[in-house]
Amino acid sequence: MKTLFVAPTRNGVGLTSTALGLARALERQGLKVAFLKPIAQTHERATDDSVHFARTLAHADAPEPIPLADAEEQLSQGGEEDLMENVIALARQAAAGGTGAADVLVAEGLALNERNVYAGALNASLARNLEADVVLVSSLAGVEPAALADELEIAAQAYRRSDGSGLAGYVLNFAPLNLDFGGLLAELRARSRVLAGGELPLLGVVAQSPALSAPRTLDVARHLKAVVLNEGEATLRRVTSTVVTARTVPRMAHLFGPGALVVTPGDREDVVMAAALAHLSGVPLAGLLFTSGSSPEESIERLSRAALTSTLPVLRTETNSYETASRLSRMDPRVPHDDLERMERILDFVADRLDTVPLGTRLRSPDAQGERRLPPSAFRYELIQKARAANKRIVLPEGDEPRTVRAAVRCLEKGIARPVLLAKPDRVRQVAEGQGLTLPDGLELLDPDAIRSHYVEPMVELRKSKGLTAPQAEAQLEDSVVLGTMMLALGEVDGLVSGAVHTTANTVRPALQLIKTAPGVRLVSSIFFMLLPEQVLVYGDAAINPNPNAEELADIAIQSADSAKAFGITPRIAMLSYSTGESGAGKDVEKVRVATGLVRERRPDLPVDGPLQYDAASVLSVGRQKAPNSPVAGRATVFIFPDLNTGNTTYKAVQRSAGVVAIGPMLQGLRKPVNDLSRGALVDDIVYTIALTAIQATQGSTA
Repeated sequence: MKTLFVAPTRNGVGLTSTALGLARALERQGLKVAFLKPIAQTHERATDDSVHFARTLAHADAPEPIPLADAEEQLSQGGEEDLMENVIALARQAAAGGTGAADVLVAEGLALNERNVYAGALNASLARNLEADVVLVSSLAGVEPAALADELEIAAQAYRRSDGSGLAGYVLNFAPLNLDFGGLLAELRARSRVLAGGELPLLGVVAQSPALSAPRTLDVARHLKAVVLNEGEATLRRVTSTVVTARTVPRMAHLFGPGALVVTPGDREDVVMAAALAHLSGVPLAGLLFTSGSSPEESIERLSRAALTSTLPVLRTETNSYETASRLSRMDPRVPHDDLERMERILDFVADRLDTVPLGTRLRSPDAQGERRLPPSAFRYELIQKARAANKRIVLPEGDEPRTVRAAVRCLEKGIARPVLLAKPDRVRQVAEGQGLTLPDGLELLDPDAIRSHYVEPMVELRKSKGLTAPQAEAQLEDSVVLGTMMLALGEVDGLVSGAVHTTANTVRPALQLIKTAPGVRLVSSIFFMLLPEQVLVYGDAAINPNPNAEELADIAIQSADSAKAFGITPRIAMLSYSTGESGAGKDVEKVRVATGLVRERRPDLPVDGPLQYDAASVLSVGRQKAPNSPVAGRATVFIFPDLNTGNTTYKAVQRSAGVVAIGPMLQGLRKPVNDLSRGALVDDIVYTIALTAIQATQGSTA
């Protein structure tokens, strides 16, 4: 196992986000990564920030760090060696984890500040005792290139081992958006031997991102100790700007945009009513904050009640507007422990901008079976990369649905796909404006009324065996899902994603009628990609077939295994039942037993076993006990449920109870890719489903 020690060159460089972002970037390369914060950053009794986010977001079994007070006491009494022994014990605990040995251990050093003058030397000692290679973290904020080069050179000398090794690379954070990267790199190399010689490679430059620094309205309320008059969406809305009302409304109304926190005395009736109108017009303000302990007059409050008691957060503080604004400017930049959504976005942002290639193949350590491990972050990363490479045109029939609009914008901006929104363009623009979105150039908006007539004749031709007439076709094409399916059938788009507001039947029925199954395929089935903390599993069928017979169950298993392999998951198929092996009898168990035999007969290349109980399939110790000779037990990656009742119930129980992301259902067996969404789908769910669909479109058929 290799250890990487992430160390700052000075104060305020973004140490925690870089350390956890590096861990995520390495996981995307298929490595099993452990995390360690050897010594707590502060004297606070609460869990260290880094450890908290490593556990909640990276699902790492990170041990509690040594309390800072204990470390300082040991150092003050000359007990550094004892301290380092404790650190090494923690490192071994972290590397072993609860799920087997790690390939890489990422250890985060102490951030530097005015109080812990010892931290620089202590970090160097920690890196040396952990036998770690060091990743230096610096910042481009408020520093000239010459000073930065000297800073990196000095830090490199402090961490370089006597044999010249010990340096893994460096990361530069908070880069200005207009950075002359080439000029900066040339100047740094001109002034630093360690940079010029390639001994300290650049691993990434992370730009400033105001959006990622935006606190929630709830965080503002906590910081100001404000009275919450109306909570609304205080846990969801973020403050991207502060509007302190010193001028008349006409001169500042343009500032009342998405994410604006309006700070005003309660007796500014014009401001209160303007904010209420903005909210009722669909502008997602961050909130309304009354200063000086004031509130609006009763008559104004009554007129504005619809806004002041809705989703708009309304706060009150005792300080005046000037002092309140001053206090807001001094908010703690740290991400609160309960703001997981913000930290998740920060880690993805950092990981996207890190290049782990310079770290070399020395970090890789395949498991005993030689199979590549695919954790959720690696699965999501590769999903997006493959979708980008596919560059497919995907139609979204629910084109004016707010989540769908946001997902389409994100997909286009990230190059995941070329989405086509089927909806009235004016309606799409209205929905986007209400969410504070700017529709990017190149986003296709197709008015169904303007194109519907083009598909009547082709649809009649496709359904002529069923006696479909032109008037009937025109009536069916009023349904945007049918219209989008016709676009796919004619090859005008590469895939279709629907279901945010339509039922599964509404999405699947037109596909079966117009797209039909792939050659040689007898049924359409579905899978979910279950993003468990340690790995991605495949569940099938949990959405389409109510009670498949043995033949159909075997087909589902083979389809699901092939899909798993196509998406980088080594298939090991568990045919699930309420009993394992020969322990049970009955027609339900016998169906699974027969289906298992059919899979072995048709695809001898696929590891499969059944009937297996879920715990025997998923837990190694149970599998060894209940099915000791099984090639699958305890290590299954593809779980085939005996019926829809079992599959759908299980996937939702795992998803909701364990907080697991479930991507899907992804349909299998169609001639062209059509995928359904849950009506409770989040924007990210839609984005990943679009990516899945784009990748399926490269595979010829979805069988």
